[in-house]
Amino acid sequence: MNLPSTSLLPGAVTSSAATATDARALAALRNGAARDPKAAIKETAKQFETLFMQQLLKGMREAQSAMSSGMLTNQGTQLGNDMLDAEYAKKISGAPGGLADVIARQLERQMGNVVSPAAADGSAKPVGAAAGSGTTSVTASQRQIDFVQRHTEAARAAEAQTGIPASFMVAQAAHESGWGRHEIKNADGSTSFNVFGIKAGPGWTGRVAEVTTTEVIDGTARKVTAKFRAYDSYEASFNDYARLMKDSPRYSRVVADASAGATGAVGFAQGLQRAGYATDPAYADKLTRVINTTLRLQRVMTT
Repeated sequence: MNLPSTSLLPGAVTSSAATATDARALAALRNGAARDPKAAIKETAKQFETLFMQQLLKGMREAQSAMSSGMLTNQGTQLGNDMLDAEYAKKISGAPGGLADVIARQLERQMGNVVSPAAADGSAKPVGAAAGSGTTSVTASQRQIDFVQRHTEAARAAEAQTGIPASFMVAQAAHESGWGRHEIKNADGSTSFNVFGIKAGPGWTGRVAEVTTTEVIDGTARKVTAKFRAYDSYEASFNDYARLMKDSPRYSRVVADASAGATGAVGFAQGLQRAGYATDPAYADKLTRVINTTLRLQRVMTT
């Protein structure tokens, strides 16, 4: 069975679950996908299952009719049978564990917006950052879209300073902060605006936020209390990250390769890990996935 392509992804999720059998209905489904992608995928999968079941019932009925005399078959009975098949198809579609679930999973993979869990153990590091725990999401959520929109301008300003693509920096901030869900907090519960998890080393003279994080030490994840830099805004966080990347000799190769366009998402993430940005041994793989997710989100947002 051929599963639907992502060009048929939904847009308007309706409670009536009317079967999308024409171009206008499919267009309506697509138009609202950004509002609730997860629910839209579920609805689309159910609609495709309904279409499949309707065709299956129709085929069975035609096979049965072929074996009968056909004396009672006319346009009226055929129309009635088609309507009955459509209603039966709606009733039996969408059951948990059914075909709709299989279609939904395939749609999610085709969309490519699956976000793998970022380091739940934190992932940061000498001279730099302790990643906040990530967030597990099935499809691109409104939170992810909002995160990209919120930080793109600051990331572009940081790109002008470093040459590192803005999308890479937005993605790293997303990974470190769990798409904003796990930002480092001040003692009073307010955000420190430190979306890169940059630690407060001996040379830091600004405010700090002291929190418990997880470091991988000698291959073992351990809880530690560490001090992190606190800022007055997200823009200040991106500016500080840009200074760290640009001024620290340990990241010079990462910056040079990224600004020259000599490395993609994988190379950038691996370069950061080699430079010691993270103690998590899987940091590069996790960051690469978030970068790719961010790039896909940006493409969707500009279409």
